[in-house]
Amino acid sequence: MPVLISLLAALLDVLRLALSLYIWLLVVGAVLSWLLAFDVVNPRNRAVHVIGEFCFRLTEPVLRPIRKRLPAMGGIDISPIILILLIMFLQSFLSHLLVSL
Repeated sequence: MPVLISLLAALLDVLRLALSLYIWLLVVGAVLSWLLAFDVVNPRNRAVHVIGEFCFRLTEPVLRPIRKRLPAMGGIDISPIILILLIMFLQSFLSHLLVSL
């Protein structure tokens, strides 16, 4: 039984790490979108395009349903903030679950 508990604890740790990496991916995507919107970086730059496309493909499927449920806010997209808060809630839940093991 202790092996099963250790395996579950390790799995929860990996899941918490993956959620942390996804938060950073959301932040990078949001900052890059701002930099593109204000013409700070060149959108025709190949590296910028690859990074932007990578972030978009990984975050858009999760952000799209949140955006559909949010009211129009005058062009301000707060869906990444809401998703980050949901992920932080999930991380906290996993941490408490891990402590209870």
